Amino acid sequence: MEESSRRNSSRKGEKDPYCVIHKLPSGDTPYVRAKHAQLVEKDPEVAIVLFWKAINAGDRVDSALKDMAVVMKQLDRTEEAIEAIKSFRSLCSKHAQESLDNVLIDLYKKCGRIDEQIDLLKQKLRLIYQGEAFNGKPTKTARSHGKKFQVSIKQETSRILGNLGWAYMQKSKYMAAEVVYKKAQMIDPDPNKACNLALCLIKQARNIEAHSILSEVLEGKIPGSEDCKAQNRAQELMLYIEPRWLPPPTKEKKTTTGFDLEDDFIDGLEKLLKEWTPIRTKRLPIFEEISSYRNKVAC
Repeated sequence: MEESSRRNSSRKGEKDPYCVIHKLPSGDTPYVRAKHAQLVEKDPEVAIVLFWKAINAGDRVDSALKDMAVVMKQLDRTEEAIEAIKSFRSLCSKHAQESLDNVLIDLYKKCGRIDEQIDLLKQKLRLIYQGEAFNGKPTKTARSHGKKFQVSIKQETSRILGNLGWAYMQKSKYMAAEVVYKKAQMIDPDPNKACNLALCLIKQARNIEAHSILSEVLEGKIPGSEDCKAQNRAQELMLYIEPRWLPPPTKEKKTTTGFDLEDDFIDGLEKLLKEWTPIRTKRLPIFEEISSYRNKVAC
C-alpha cells in the first residue's frame, strides 16, 4: 500500500514526503529501487544488482555507476568496482568524470594500487593547470554527510596535493612527499597536512624541522589546529621526536624553520595562484613532471 501510494504521488508530480525523509529520488525506475535497497532496506547486494540494471537501462547512469562503486567498496569488492568504473565510465557525461575519478582514487588507495593512485592524482592536477577542472568554474558544489558546501579551486588543489603526498609516503618517497605537502600548505594550510609534513621530516631524521611544524599546530598557528584530533596527533608525533630532538646550536638558528623556501619556489607559487599553469622551477619536480614541455623529473 505504501509503495503504491509513493508511485501515485510520483505520477502526479508531487514531492513524495517518504522520499524527502529518506533522501530518495522519486519514481519507480531501477535506479530509484537501487537507492531504496541501499538506504532503506540496507541490502547492498540487492542494491548492486539494481544499480547494474539501471546502468544497462540507461537510467541515471552517472549516479548509478558512482553509487554502485561506493557500495562495492563497502563490501570489499574493490577490484570489481575499479573494473566497473573503467568499463562503463564512457557511458557517463563529461560532468560526471571528475566525480568518478575521486571514487577511483579512493578505490586505488583501499586496495593498495598506489602507482595508479599517483597517476590519477597527477592527471587531476593537469586538469587544474589546463583550466578544465570544475568545468572551468572557480568553485564547485560538494556534498558531505548529506550537506552541500562550496569548494574553491585552490582548496581542491591543496586537497589533491595532500593525497599525492600521502601516496608518496606509502612508496617511502619522503622527499617528494615533503615537496608536495609544503606546496599544499602554502595554498590552503590545515593541521592534518602539517602533521603529515612533520612525519615526512621525521622519516628523513630531520626532527628539528618536524618539531617546529608540530609546535605551530599545538600553538594554534595553523587554521583548524584547535581540532582535538589534530592536537592529539601532533602531541603523539611530538612525544615520538622529543627524546631524539636536540636544540640547534645558536649559530644555526636561522636554518631550523620548517618552511624556509627559496625565492624561486615562492615566485612559482605566486604564478600558480595567479595563472593556474604548470610551475617551471628546479625545486618542484612533481610539477615539472606534469609539464609536457619540460624534461621528466623523477620524484
